[in-house]
Amino acid sequence: MDLNDLRWRKASHSASNGGECVELASTPGAVAIRDSKNPHGPKLAIARHEFAALLTALKR
Repeated sequence: MDLNDLRWRKASHSASNGGECVELASTPGAVAIRDSKNPHGPKLAIARHEFAALLTALKR
């Protein structure tokens, strides 16, 4: 899966911390994640249900 040509988006709160955050992109069946400070660096794609579990764990 090529993650370079996706439509990436930042959280609206990223402006309050200098724009340094992760960016997300939607793919069929997965969520892609990258570091906004290094958009050409490594990217991670995880299944939607795994991303939902990650968010649940982070909110705890």
